[in-house]
Amino acid sequence: MGSMLLTDALGSLTRIPSTTISTKHTFSLLVKRTPIKRFFSSSIRAMSYDKELAAAVKAAALASRLCQKVQKALLQSDVHSKSDKSPVTVADYGSQVLVSFALEKELPAMAFSLVAEEDSGDLRKEEGKETLQRITELVNDTLASDGTYDVSPLTEENVLRAIDNGKSEGGSHGRHWVLDPIDGTKGFVRGDQYAIALGLLDEGKVVLGVLACPNLPLGSVNSKDPNDKVGCLFSAQIGGGTYMQSLDGSAPVKVHVSATENPEEASFFESYEAAHSSHDLSSSIAKKLGVKAPPVRIDSQAKYGALSRGDGAIYLRFPHKGYREKIWDHAAGYSVVTEAGGVVSDAGGNPLDFSKGRYLDLDTGIIVTNQKLMPSLLKAVKESLSENASAL
Repeated sequence: MGSMLLTDALGSLTRIPSTTISTKHTFSLLVKRTPIKRFFSSSIRAMSYDKELAAAVKAAALASRLCQKVQKALLQSDVHSKSDKSPVTVADYGSQVLVSFALEKELPAMAFSLVAEEDSGDLRKEEGKETLQRITELVNDTLASDGTYDVSPLTEENVLRAIDNGKSEGGSHGRHWVLDPIDGTKGFVRGDQYAIALGLLDEGKVVLGVLACPNLPLGSVNSKDPNDKVGCLFSAQIGGGTYMQSLDGSAPVKVHVSATENPEEASFFESYEAAHSSHDLSSSIAKKLGVKAPPVRIDSQAKYGALSRGDGAIYLRFPHKGYREKIWDHAAGYSVVTEAGGVVSDAGGNPLDFSKGRYLDLDTGIIVTNQKLMPSLLKAVKESLSENASAL
């Protein structure tokens, strides 16, 4: 690929006769004339990630089947507490195993690096043995019923290894998959919204994203019709737009963010849990904008999916002080929204930087909307944050 990029770039040096200079001299001139960051960013935009996107869709859809099965008959014994006491289900681990397994099967020639939420530490302890056994059974049952992969049943050691594939630190070099096996665990446990969120970084840039949202209605998140079909899968790659299909495999349809430019007509999403985002601050911002509709509160990156198809126009997230955002909580959603024509930034208007490792270091919070509303939204955010700081 490097020689191809060099050849493409050399073609732009039309003022330099190719017969009079060596390749080494040409590359030296290229470096002087072309900002390297811009050169490689444009090269990434021009690349196709069709094969990787197809693999990601397969992996997320497979994991969603396991998650649907577990949520349907959630047993108390399926709920496990990590060392930090946050609720985690066997579906979290099982989902990570299946995504890791499927990506390695679908892309055997690709160097495999996965940045993911879970690790096997607790499962290797004596008190985690029963949970590990349950995960292994669920993974093998899902693979057998799906029938896509003709493989021998995975052992417990296979399962632990697949989970620990997610220990990568990511970064600005190479390719790294980014996974939240169940984004919105509390929503999952309640029987509400959650997502299997899978993205791909290439040289620190998010180049594709897939969101499998098993409980999201196909029509609209605001639908009150109990007969509406549920189960959506959103997929996007850089420069290719965003598409939505049903989890059972309907034809993908292209989606786009809301085109509204009147804040009074804009509805907004925020986290269901007040502990995840300041509802008071969001309310203050909405008031300044003149938003009339009440907030729509749902769990997980399903919010990004709903926003990408125009269910709402704004998403506000303001975690409490001291919280560091993880890249797996936003990478897939970022891709889905931006390719649908939306804008994602921190509270200072800066683009999100996924190249620093497992965390996003950003200014105060995350805001998402369309191009037309972003200036007025940023202004309202700045004013509300200033007032909030003055009141402390």
